[in-house]
Amino acid sequence: MSVLEALPMSRKQIRSVVESTGKISCWEGAIRSGKTIASLLKWLMFVAQAPSTGELAIIGKTSQTIHRNLFLPMQDPALFGEIAAHVHYTPGAPTATILGRLVHIIGANDAKSEPKIRGMTLCGAYVDEVTLVPQVFFEQLLGRMSVRGAQLFCTTNPDNPAHWFMRDWLSQVGTKPIRRFSFTIDDNPFLDPEYVRDIKAMHEGLFYRRFILGEWVAAEGAIYDAWDRDRHIVTALPKAGIHRWISLGVDYGTKNPFHAVLLGLGADRKLYAAADWRYDSRQHKRQLTDAEYSQRMRSWLGDVPGIGPVRPQFVTVDPSAASFSTQLRRDKLTPTAAKNDVMDGIRTVSSLLAANKLLVHASCKDLITEIGGYSWDDQAALRGEERPIKVADHGVDALRYAIFTTRALWQRQLALAA
Repeated sequence: MSVLEALPMSRKQIRSVVESTGKISCWEGAIRSGKTIASLLKWLMFVAQAPSTGELAIIGKTSQTIHRNLFLPMQDPALFGEIAAHVHYTPGAPTATILGRLVHIIGANDAKSEPKIRGMTLCGAYVDEVTLVPQVFFEQLLGRMSVRGAQLFCTTNPDNPAHWFMRDWLSQVGTKPIRRFSFTIDDNPFLDPEYVRDIKAMHEGLFYRRFILGEWVAAEGAIYDAWDRDRHIVTALPKAGIHRWISLGVDYGTKNPFHAVLLGLGADRKLYAAADWRYDSRQHKRQLTDAEYSQRMRSWLGDVPGIGPVRPQFVTVDPSAASFSTQLRRDKLTPTAAKNDVMDGIRTVSSLLAANKLLVHASCKDLITEIGGYSWDDQAALRGEERPIKVADHGVDALRYAIFTTRALWQRQLALAA
């Protein structure tokens, strides 16, 4: 029995493995559609027969994402059988051993990563989420693959149709040496039908079209298009109470408003933006110092209106607000630098709203106004960039900090793959 016959794979996955014989092969499309498993099988088959001259490399946004997205599946006997025992990697290490071959592990999260591969002569490379890799890095990578028979394998979820990878590569199939294999979530017959229904229900608008249908569509219009005032605004917290005060998200501002949002996990397994505190120096015609912000915020936490004293598990602060974080440490309130992965954070909040797992208390008036008006920057989209319009976004940023930075604390309780 061949490896292809032994593994649980769809005909579409098998065809992509067989046909990925060109210089560059890309598996793209919906989440959980089977593209990663198919591409990893092809990678393992390539490594087993790769040219003896030249080096091998796996590239991703960070070594952590490489371990999570690639090595955990490759080391799973349920997926790759006996092959899994021949994949050796220590998380964070610069190299791995796959089927006896040394493989370099390279994080490429910004343009400064490009020098990491200078001087290398590659016979094979695998790129996880290629649209997150800087263009200059990708071009340098291709230039390093000079060994006869060298191949590059990559995966990605859909992005903006003006993204450089779509513009310069995926749309050039037939004129450039690239093979494109596209998948939707329905192309994976091994998923539990209930899971498929749930994950479809957790996405709306842009994210549904990209991560469920596998379409390359531009971000436009409202960011949180699942937001429904009648459904998501509550006038009371759950009767069973808040099980855990997870975090206080803080978007720091001096000339711009300072906004803090208190996030709790309800006993009903939903997240609640339960209260917020905001100071707008323009309205008050006076800027506060870091010490004053700290004092007033801590005083508010000492007696949150309608709730009482709260000590959140985390205070997730705008990562650019270093001086304010220093002040909080002086005041014995230990801050955590918020994870500011904007698109991932927006997607997480969007999924929560779509699944009706995030509710906002009616007292958070400024936050409520911002959620409804939070929109994509159309001009940036034309340039292949995706970013929100930087207007009236202080509360939504604070909410995103509070939610995305602490997702490991609430994901399991909400049973949500956000």
